[in-house]
Amino acid sequence: MLKNYSSAVEFYLLGFHGSKEQHNILFATFFFLYSVTVMGNMLIIVIVCVDKRLQSPMYFFLGHLSVLEILITSVAVPLMLWGLLLPEMQAISLPACSAQLYLYLSLGTSELVLIGAMGVDRYVAVCNPLRYNIVMNSHTCIWVVIVSWVFGFLFQIWPVYATFQLTFCKSNVLDHFLCDRGQLLKLSCDDSLFTEFILFLMAVFIIVGSLIPTIISYTYIISTILKIPSASGRRKAFSTCASHFTFVVIGYGTCLFLYVKPKQTQAAEYNRVASLMVLVVTPFLNPFIFTLRNDKFIEAFRDVMKRCYHLHKG
Repeated sequence: MLKNYSSAVEFYLLGFHGSKEQHNILFATFFFLYSVTVMGNMLIIVIVCVDKRLQSPMYFFLGHLSVLEILITSVAVPLMLWGLLLPEMQAISLPACSAQLYLYLSLGTSELVLIGAMGVDRYVAVCNPLRYNIVMNSHTCIWVVIVSWVFGFLFQIWPVYATFQLTFCKSNVLDHFLCDRGQLLKLSCDDSLFTEFILFLMAVFIIVGSLIPTIISYTYIISTILKIPSASGRRKAFSTCASHFTFVVIGYGTCLFLYVKPKQTQAAEYNRVASLMVLVVTPFLNPFIFTLRNDKFIEAFRDVMKRCYHLHKG
């Protein structure tokens, strides 16, 4: 595709392999998952905002997590859906590619920091319930959210800058449905081993660094729950953490497979599947994980629906 050009100024996304019929099936599937993701997370945001019973740190963080989930999936999925409808490869300019990669990584980093903070919040709620309102006051919660957003967007400036300082002269075809860093590194004709190693260390730092407080928090939480004499008390204490713990296992498991690997130029199919987990599956599961077994949220949802029904009827 490139012949003798010094570096690519435009890339072509191969997207998904297969026939037109298979692409139509994928489009219908991903469109359904994306629609449910946006509507489900929007529902969480609205109910958390309007219902006074959900004005607590846990739901405040959950609302911001839902905002991040919508943004993360919206960075790549609409473009991916459009690509499935095109008869040929999808073109994306170099600035658009860099912007997509930056937003994808920045929002993902902010989410990991927020998930770590939510683990600490659960620790304080279970292990120090009498001090919960003092420690997790509104001022603290607002600062935690601000720090998670700012840190995410500042932390990813250098990795994205370093990636696009490389010369892409081998080809301008990315075997992916988005501007994946591993695929970009494959196209570089520069020696990128040192850059890949630094990117690997930075990925380890953010993922493991945000996972450590979660692990420590849950170590104390489990220890505290096991000391509760009654079975109903243990069940109630664990139910406050079960949804967050489930999300941690799914979210961090996917991120570890996708980012924490010394060789960034992993097999295209591997990257594609792992990216789908991060961009499609996890955001889709988020509303179900945090709401299906949450009695307080279900009750708030019913009340909001009743109010909407009465307003419509009136």
